[in-house]
Amino acid sequence: MICVQGLCKAYRDVVAVDDLSFEFEAGSIIGLVGPNGAGKTTTMRAVAGIIPATRGRMLVAGSDVIGDPIETKRRVAYVADDPKLFDALTVWEHLDFVHSVYQVEDWSAKADNLLEQFELTEKRDTPTHELSRGMRQKVAICCAYLYDPQVLLFDEPLTGLDPRAIRTMKDSVAERAEAGATLMVSSHLLGLVEDLCSHLLLLHQGKSLFCGTLRDALDQFVDQDCESTLEDVFFRATES
Repeated sequence: MICVQGLCKAYRDVVAVDDLSFEFEAGSIIGLVGPNGAGKTTTMRAVAGIIPATRGRMLVAGSDVIGDPIETKRRVAYVADDPKLFDALTVWEHLDFVHSVYQVEDWSAKADNLLEQFELTEKRDTPTHELSRGMRQKVAICCAYLYDPQVLLFDEPLTGLDPRAIRTMKDSVAERAEAGATLMVSSHLLGLVEDLCSHLLLLHQGKSLFCGTLRDALDQFVDQDCESTLEDVFFRATES
C-alpha cells in the first residue's frame, strides 16, 4: 500500500531525509518515531505529495506520487499536528467542502456519524476559529475520514485531545486498519505507538534505523532476558 524507494529531500545544504526506503502492506498501522529533526514530518509530507522529493520513487495505493500527484491525493489523507482550517467556515461547511472536492456519495449521513463519533455534533454550526485546539484537530480528522482514503498519515494526531477523544481516535485507527486502510502515525508518545501500532519505522538524522514489526524491533534492540518496551528500543537505537 505504501512503497518508498530511495527517498531524499534536501533544503539547500540541509538533508532532511537521506536515501529512505520502506514498504508496508494494506491494514498496517505504522508508528513513525524518532528524535526531533529526524525527518518524520518531511517523510509524511513527501509521501502525501505535499512537498516534492529531491529524488526517489513513491507509490501510494498503486499511484505514483511524483507521476500522478492528483490521483495520489484522492487516495491519501494527511492530518498535520496543527491543521490549517478555514476560519470563516463552520464545522459542517468543512465537511461539505471535502465532500464536494472528493465527490463523496451519501456524504451527509456519514458526516453526521463522524460528528457524533468525535463529539462535535453540538459544534456543527460553529466557525472553526471559535473552537479549541483539540476540537480543531477532531474536525481535521473527520474531514480526512469522510472520503475513506486508502492511506492515512497522522502527524502527532493526539495534540490537544482529551482522554475520551484519544480513546475514540485509537479505536477509529484500529477500525480503519481492519477495513483495509494503511495508517502511519507519527508520535513522541511511545506508549501510544506500542499500544496501537503493528509496525515501526524508526528514523534518526534522516535515515532509517529500523523498519519492521514491533516484535522484531524488540528482538533486535533489547535483551531478551528482561521485559522491555518501545522506549528501550528507541534509546538503544538512537543513542548507540
